[in-house]
Amino acid sequence: QVQLVESGGGLVQTGGSLRLACTASTRTFSNYVMGWFRQAPGKEREFVATISRSGGDTDYADSVKGRFTISRDNAENTVYLQMNNLKPEDTAVYYCAARLFGFPSRKAGDFGSWGQGTQVTVSS
Repeated sequence: QVQLVESGGGLVQTGGSLRLACTASTRTFSNYVMGWFRQAPGKEREFVATISRSGGDTDYADSVKGRFTISRDNAENTVYLQMNNLKPEDTAVYYCAARLFGFPSRKAGDFGSWGQGTQVTVSS
């Protein structure tokens, strides 16, 4: 298990941008596939983006492709989610997740460690 702490959430207007960060408490961050998921009120948690251990391979949900960018800095033990052109339907609690070894995945069950979440609210 690795501890994950998200930051960067907040309130933004439609069309605005936010950058989320997730810092991991581990000396072997590069061993972890990372992912971002979100959960809106009354809805199930859904996949947003994932990135390979090296950062060379990424995958996105269709709903955010072209607007969101996942990246990582293994020297800083941090994964980022740059969110541009935000829409009200992006409003949710965003969770960072870590998967030891393996490959990028869209399945929440593949990730063994989770952060506490950070709220993103997009006003219309």
